[in-house]
Amino acid sequence: MLILSASPSACRFFSTHRVSSSSISLAFSVTSSFRSSPCVYYTSKVRGMAELVQDKESTEKRSGSATAAVVSSGSGAEKHSRTFLDVRVQEELLSEIRKEKEAGKLPPNVASGMEELYHNYRNVYDSGIPRADEVVLSNMSVALDRIFLDVEDPFEFAPYHKALREPFDYYVFGQNYIRPLVDFRNSYVGNISLFYEMEEKLQQGHNIVLISNHQTEADPAVIALLLENSLPHIAENMTYIAGDRVVTDPLCKPFSMGRNLLCVYSKKHMDDDPKLVEMKKRANTRSLKEMAKLLRGGSQIIWIAPSGGRDRPDPLTGEWYPAPFDASSVDNMRRLAEHSGVPGHIYPLALLCYNIMPPPPQVEKDIGERRVICFHGAGLSVAPEISYHEVSSDCADPEEAKVAYTDALYNSVTAQYNVLKVAIHGRKGPEASTSTVSLSQPWI
Repeated sequence: MLILSASPSACRFFSTHRVSSSSISLAFSVTSSFRSSPCVYYTSKVRGMAELVQDKESTEKRSGSATAAVVSSGSGAEKHSRTFLDVRVQEELLSEIRKEKEAGKLPPNVASGMEELYHNYRNVYDSGIPRADEVVLSNMSVALDRIFLDVEDPFEFAPYHKALREPFDYYVFGQNYIRPLVDFRNSYVGNISLFYEMEEKLQQGHNIVLISNHQTEADPAVIALLLENSLPHIAENMTYIAGDRVVTDPLCKPFSMGRNLLCVYSKKHMDDDPKLVEMKKRANTRSLKEMAKLLRGGSQIIWIAPSGGRDRPDPLTGEWYPAPFDASSVDNMRRLAEHSGVPGHIYPLALLCYNIMPPPPQVEKDIGERRVICFHGAGLSVAPEISYHEVSSDCADPEEAKVAYTDALYNSVTAQYNVLKVAIHGRKGPEASTSTVSLSQPWI
């Protein structure tokens, strides 16, 4: 996509995700318990997500609906197995994976990935949340069920994908899955007032474009988790420019299905297979047309990472920093917004969350990379919108203007990122605030 100060012993390896949400039982809602006990982040009344699937199916049966528990590209969902939803202890999850693999219903590589996913998600235990064993069983039961369903009946993403909220709510599912991995005690939002400003502009029919760095495949989840309590509309309605990997990896797809996505092929992977280059270009053209259509309708908030991929650490120092922005990508996005016929605003957004799911050190061609997963603090910050015409007024030609505008956005993102780093990794918290970045925890 849109995508390490923790000790190695606190990390695990696993593949996939995507996410967001607001409320739902087991939806570890952030409550006033933050104030009384910083270790308690979730409601005490935990009801498994698997039960939500069961309730949804019961409702459908009572209403006479022939629709299965999920919108699918085919009809296989109607005959979908309840293998993983019926388990009562965690050990049964592994035995059911092996059973379905031996029956030929799960490809060996997918089965292996599911096992790895389960083992690594148990990192939730390190988060200190109450009744962690129930959280792991509940969240993993539904995650494996959704993955298995997509193997049985693969979902196909359109160039513009609208989050699937019913009959099964993939947005809430993904949000609940990632939430236990975020250390909210050591997480911060920079300039929350500007997010409220954005919400007002959206209500007026304006468009918002967020030019951002990209850290992990969980970026959409982290953004939504940090905003859902104070700005649920933005958290749930943001559209992400997403790379093809998150809509093709079977372990990733269920999480992507809960997000609003404009699906594109990244420049970094455009030439992986020469035979597919033209097909990828045509697909990107279709996605651009969908984006232009959305912007013409107004009230859109779109997130894009013009680096074309996730940030990586410096190979010599190991320090993480926002990857450079591609000037052409920034300029294309700017022109789309300006030519939509609707007022548009471009804001620089900084995101720090790589510890939760850092990418491989190098860009990989193959689908199914291994990833480290940790419980860690995260940060999000936005700066005032940057006007292209103000930045480019002294430029000699369009090319110079394009580069100058990209640099202005990138420099703002980097400056905000450094403040978040001091707050989270330097453990300075709100004291890391500066004259341009005011840090807060709006969920308290």
